[in-house]
Amino acid sequence: MKKDIHPENYRSVIFEDVTSGKRFLIGSTIATDKTDKWEDGKEYPVYQIEISSASHPFYTGQSKTIDTAGRVEKFKNRAAAKKK
Repeated sequence: MKKDIHPENYRSVIFEDVTSGKRFLIGSTIATDKTDKWEDGKEYPVYQIEISSASHPFYTGQSKTIDTAGRVEKFKNRAAAKKK
């Protein structure tokens, strides 16, 4: 890797897919609050993501609906309010 081309806060970060539970150790500058131990016994910052290659239907070949933000319920509530 070339020297002095990356930002100062570039470090290894654990990206954790909350849908599948799969974890990836990748270099990143993303801001995190949590830390956890990796397979090598060292502690790294953790950033949780909702979807990755471990849970995305394109990569897994399985179609499934993921509604972590309650979007369906919000839509139904708006539609019901309009009818009134």
